[in-house]
Order: sequence, then C-alpha cells, then structure tokens
Amino acid sequence: MILVTGGTGFLGRHLVSALCRSQYTVRLLARDPSAHAWLTTYPRVEAVAGDIRDADAVRRAVDGCTHVIHAAGRFRFWGDAETFNAINTLGTQHVVAAALEAQVERFIHVSTIALIGQPERVVDETHPAQPADAYQQSKYAGEQLALRYHAEHGLPVVVLRPGAFYGPLGQYAFNRLFFKDPLRGIIMQVNRGRYITFPVYIADVAQGIIKALEQGRPGEIYNICGDSLTHKEAFDIICAEGDIRWPRVKIPGWLGIEVARMLTSLARITRREPFWPLTLQSYVYNYWQVSNEKARRELGFAPIDFREGARRTLAWYRSGQPDHIPEVDC
Repeated sequence: MILVTGGTGFLGRHLVSALCRSQYTVRLLARDPSAHAWLTTYPRVEAVAGDIRDADAVRRAVDGCTHVIHAAGRFRFWGDAETFNAINTLGTQHVVAAALEAQVERFIHVSTIALIGQPERVVDETHPAQPADAYQQSKYAGEQLALRYHAEHGLPVVVLRPGAFYGPLGQYAFNRLFFKDPLRGIIMQVNRGRYITFPVYIADVAQGIIKALEQGRPGEIYNICGDSLTHKEAFDIICAEGDIRWPRVKIPGWLGIEVARMLTSLARITRREPFWPLTLQSYVYNYWQVSNEKARRELGFAPIDFREGARRTLAWYRSGQPDHIPEVDC
C-alpha cells in the first residue's frame, strides 16, 4: 500500500487517478476526507483523516504502508514563514520520521525547482539553491531534511523537483497567469516576454512520480519539468490555441516591480494576497532554463509538448472547469 500526502490538492487529484490506473492501492491522508466526494469513485483508495502537522496522525497513516509519496505542501506567492515552515518543513519531519519507523521500501519527496530561487545557468540537479522567499526556504529545508534521513538513517528517499504546474483543475500560479487571466482579457508581458519560464503539465508530474517510485535511485534528485520557453512563446501558443485576441499589456520590468511593491505593501493592511505580489520577482523576472535530461535518461520521463498541454488545459476551461479530470478518468 502507498501512502499519499497532499492527495486532495491539484497534484494529488491527478496523482491518485494515475496510481489507481496503474493498479496501486492507495491510502490518502487528508484533513477532511468527507469534503472530497470524488474520492468515492476510486475503490482502490482508503482515505484517512489527519494533518501532517500532527505527528501521531501521520504515524498512524504510515503504519502498514510499504511506500510513501509526500506531496503535501503549502504553496502561495504570499504568506507568512511560520505557516510555510509548519507544513513544508515540520510536516516533512513528521512524515520522514514515521516512514523510517515503518521501514518503508521507497519514499518519494515532492520538492520544487523553484527553490533554486535565482538561476544563474541551466538548472540541472547540481545547481546551487538560493531560496528567494519564505515558501522556497521552507521547501528547501524540507528537501534537505528528507535527504539527511537518507544519508544518516538509510531512508530510501528519492527527491523530485517539479516545475510550474499547469493543467485541468488548476486555478493558481501558472494556470492563473498564463491561462485564466488571458481568457478574461489580462495578458501582462514583462520586458517584451523575454524571460524564461519552466512549466510542466500536471499529469506529467504524476507520471514522473510513478516512474520514480518504480526506478528512481535513493538519494538522487530529479527535475520533473517540460521544456522551458519564453513568456512570449508561452503566450503565443496559448493565444493561438485558445483563439485569444486580447491585446497584450507590455510592462517594463521596473514598472512591474514598483506596482508589485505597492500592492504588497497594501496587502499588509488588507491581509489579502495581492494580485501581483513582490515575490513573483523570482518566478517571473528570471531565465528558468531547466534541464530534465536526468529524469528522461534514468526514469524514462517523457513530458508532453507544451502546445498539447495548453490545448488540454484550454479545453478544460472552455468546458466550464468541471470537477473531474477529462483525459485520465478511470
């Protein structure tokens, strides 16, 4: 049996479906399983109530499982370090400790490429991490903790660093900036769209996790990402596939930063995430040229072309954003 944390989130929805189609039996840890009616459509899934911030609940969930996929995490462009650390770092501590106690055969830790923070060259698995915000710092701390459990205690940890998720069921981050906003007439192209982004279709992340579960090498890190492309290239593809004809707002980099600074200051008063937070600087104002060669070579990872991923994502939005996964239903 495989324990999956984070199974009710954006990635989790696709991952649980993919695991079931691959004939795995899954135990899913969720804070409130009854709030997710879709779980009843999967006979191979056992949902248990619990929070990764509760060490005892995690220990009970791991008990009897042979494999663990730790995909739970808190991701926002705006938030306090205490919350990020409680979930992304301390939560990871609870899961790896329970997994070690249960002597699991494989532990997949879902990290993020974003923890690199400031890419200085092609981002392969050896690129030094320079976390740029509280989220990235908490994810880097969680990743290092998992790797220490491998090095010091022999826990068979495989670390995956996915790129920027996009696809059906997504509403935040890449989905919002490159799909949802353009569909409603908001296309903001910073510095002529020359910066490079690092998208990965959400079903491909699930594919990468299953491949790592079966053949990933313990102690290793793998980038799970599609091909990098400039913001302009991404908008060109999305607008062409979605027949989107809104004009693009061309924003000088300095102006985008100043607006983000102002909105972030205002958010400290409203206590609501700004539309364009200052922390976007790491994600938007960089050249994220990411290599997935190691995952292709060692795992057989084969991401779909961005145009095809965009086509599937747009089809989901155009069909009214249904609460299911069109192309991967069991």
